[in-house]
Amino acid sequence: MMGTILISFALAAAAGAAAMSTANAAGDRKPGPYAREQMQIEKELSRLKPQAAVDCIDTRFRNVSLRAVGNKLVYRESRNRIFVSETAGGCENVARGDALVTRQFGPRLCRGDIATTVDRAARFETGSCAIGPFTPYTAG
Repeated sequence: MMGTILISFALAAAAGAAAMSTANAAGDRKPGPYAREQMQIEKELSRLKPQAAVDCIDTRFRNVSLRAVGNKLVYRESRNRIFVSETAGGCENVARGDALVTRQFGPRLCRGDIATTVDRAARFETGSCAIGPFTPYTAG
């Protein structure tokens, strides 16, 4: 009697697990934060035209916002002008809220400059990367 109950319980648990697996495989899960961020960047860039890559951008008079998506640093100058820099990796922690610290020797941020990520609360370095060329995306 006890064995029959245990077998019935095990079969019910297996059926429930199979149903959950099928529901998740069918796409009922929402995309994770990285996937959402990637989709948002792709949507924003799809309405803009990529220009020839440049080695430096002027940061003196610009109030840019910065986001990291994977190994890309996305500098938004305005709604109609976005710069994307591919890195070799190491600065992904900007996506979770770390600060990006660059050591500039002038008013421009250039390809090859080293950037470090710093935890805002503990104030210790969490990564570093070399900034790549900047691809400007502009409207029209």
